[in-house]
Amino acid sequence: MSGSATPSSKRTKWLVLGGIAAFILSLFLFFSPLAGLVKHTFNYLPYYGQKETVLVQRDGKSVVDTIYAQIPPFSFIDRYGRPFTDKDVEGKIIIADFFFTRCTTICPRMGVNMQQLQLKLNDEAFRDVVFLSHTVDPEHDTPAVLDAYAKKLEADPERWKFLTGNAVDIYRMGNTGYLLSALEDSTSAEQFVHDGRFVLVDKQKHIRGYYDGTEAEGVNALAADLKMLLKEERVKAKEAREAAAR
Repeated sequence: MSGSATPSSKRTKWLVLGGIAAFILSLFLFFSPLAGLVKHTFNYLPYYGQKETVLVQRDGKSVVDTIYAQIPPFSFIDRYGRPFTDKDVEGKIIIADFFFTRCTTICPRMGVNMQQLQLKLNDEAFRDVVFLSHTVDPEHDTPAVLDAYAKKLEADPERWKFLTGNAVDIYRMGNTGYLLSALEDSTSAEQFVHDGRFVLVDKQKHIRGYYDGTEAEGVNALAADLKMLLKEERVKAKEAREAAAR
């Protein structure tokens, strides 16, 4: 009877020893200097807009590279009546949207959701993130009107910019820059049509994502993708430093 129980006991013993060995090995790999050599992979966000492939020279070799669309240069006026251009967001990640202060449909929800996103990202890790809200009703939404509207939303003046300017420039920026609808429409009940989405733009001015600005799910998805984009930016910066040091 004792003989029949022995093989089972031995198997159990070896399984326990094997588990302990695997655990010790995993600890060794985690704390070992070699652990730093293991590359952690993650998914890159997609690029939106037109793109083209070109031949470039790298290390004396011709390789195929892809050029992605970028948002164009712009020049608007902020809530304080000061000029605000693309030069003011150099090296920044942009979260942009279009709205107008007299809007009674989707704009109030978009404003609250952008406000919540601003609070969610109120951390040093997101210091390179700016919010740009463009009015599609510039005739009414003067800097003074935008300033009052921004104060109601408790917008951080350093991080969340409310922009007005020439209507044609604003609509062009929306339609051909951010690829969002933005226009005056006499057939609309509120006289204006604009997209309800937030758009995420990387530091190289490439569009990387669109999110429903009227729903919490869209804002949460944007926040998650933003963290991924920040990690991507760090990886690119490291690779650039390593390439320069060669």
